[in-house]
Amino acid sequence: MKNTQIISVINQKGGVGKTTTVINLATALSFHGKKILVIDLDPQGNATTGFGLSSNDNTKTVYDVLNGSSNFEETIRDTKIDNLKIVSSNVDLSGLEVETANENRRAFLLKDKIENFINSSQNNFSYILIDCPPSLSLLTVMSLVVANSLIVPLQAEFFALEGLSQLTKTIDRVKFKLNPKLEIRGVLLTMFDKRNKLSTEVDTEARKFFKEKVYKTVIPRNVRLSEAPSHGIPILIYDKLCAGSRSYSSFADEFLKQENIMESAA
Repeated sequence: MKNTQIISVINQKGGVGKTTTVINLATALSFHGKKILVIDLDPQGNATTGFGLSSNDNTKTVYDVLNGSSNFEETIRDTKIDNLKIVSSNVDLSGLEVETANENRRAFLLKDKIENFINSSQNNFSYILIDCPPSLSLLTVMSLVVANSLIVPLQAEFFALEGLSQLTKTIDRVKFKLNPKLEIRGVLLTMFDKRNKLSTEVDTEARKFFKEKVYKTVIPRNVRLSEAPSHGIPILIYDKLCAGSRSYSSFADEFLKQENIMESAA
């Protein structure tokens, strides 16, 4: 088995910075010379457009893999960034839940498709990052079944912690029944506003709940960060010096340091 890590970026709430985190962590890791594959598992396809790509009718997407009409490796596309490739998505993916209603192993669909590729000579990726949809749907369960670990972006806003008990219950259930190796690798605080008392309170509560799993780096509210996707460019290229860019660079450094600690503990 090749040592490719599959990491799902998950939170069932929308607008918490999942896609932004996938795009910019992937970009920052590729700058470190790591070979990265992003799988866009959200029917909205925001990770796809965030890299400046479109999913037109001729493009093979993750939907074609899951419905069996294409091999996984046939759907891997280049981005404009060295060392970084993507399996794109589009709205077709939203019909998958209904189409697979009678399949016994549907929670394992993505895992079954990826495993052959990972063990093949065509795989040279260090990390596969999966951008999950903002729901606890079949697609999200598939991403939990295939992942080694999870990153949970958590916005520093009111109600942020409310959905977490539901999320952790789902993770525990999948871990117990379908994927015993699944772990939360880390929780990333996003949309942090240090002038706002609420942000600090969420920070304190999250660290009380998840302890050392919460990354030291926090991602601030940043106008440039929210502008970048509309230009189809990661923030680390769009504006290297803004606060959002610096924080994602720092997050990638912390992520890699965590990797070294995990390896030395193994």
